[in-house]
Amino acid sequence: MEERLETTRNFAEPGTFYIVGTPIGNLMDVTIRALKILRTVDVVLAEDTRRTSKLLKSYNIDAKLMTFNEHASEKKIEEIIEILKSGKSVAQVSDAGMPVISDPGARLVRRCREEGIKVQVIPGPSALTSAVAACGLSGTHFYFIGFMPRDKKRRRLLRKLKDCELVKTVVFFESPERLRKTLEDVLQILGDVQICVARELTKLHEEVFCGTVSEALTHFKEPLGEITVVLRIERGSSDVED
Repeated sequence: MEERLETTRNFAEPGTFYIVGTPIGNLMDVTIRALKILRTVDVVLAEDTRRTSKLLKSYNIDAKLMTFNEHASEKKIEEIIEILKSGKSVAQVSDAGMPVISDPGARLVRRCREEGIKVQVIPGPSALTSAVAACGLSGTHFYFIGFMPRDKKRRRLLRKLKDCELVKTVVFFESPERLRKTLEDVLQILGDVQICVARELTKLHEEVFCGTVSEALTHFKEPLGEITVVLRIERGSSDVED
């Protein structure tokens, strides 16, 4: 019996909500299936329509765009639900990577589930998994924070992580403006642990720095770009697996 590799259709179906992964930097990382869905849906929800337009134009896709970001109101969510109920297909993309993962969209997905609307995920690039794969600190167990909190909340979280024996590898996003302050807090609370700072992944100036926190502070004087950090809480440990 011939094995079937396709389990879902590769074009948009009526009344279906698609969560579509998009490139985190290099536009050529978009999947063929993502392009087919984006080309055939009725509406594309975007955090920043200007940024999404750049991707769509690169592949000659003429789509109806709607803004949907973290500031979306309940009224906006209900408007999208009504569009789906009318039989139209809708795709959500983020500025980069997988929607809903440390991005807006979870409320909309929940509403779709509540209304019995079909939800499909079109997998794509992720800064989270790319950074974990590139650093070699842990490929099995890790704790993902999303964007690291600021100031007192950050220090409080780091203290909790220090006291949690189950957590050894931590992954988080950070802005270039706050990276040094975050590294200083890590050094003070967790010690000079092993760290990987992945910057501008898949882009022209991609950089993956691996070393200790103190070495990272010496290296990153004025960091730029989008940053993902992976660190080990065990001092001096750089084992590949937990």
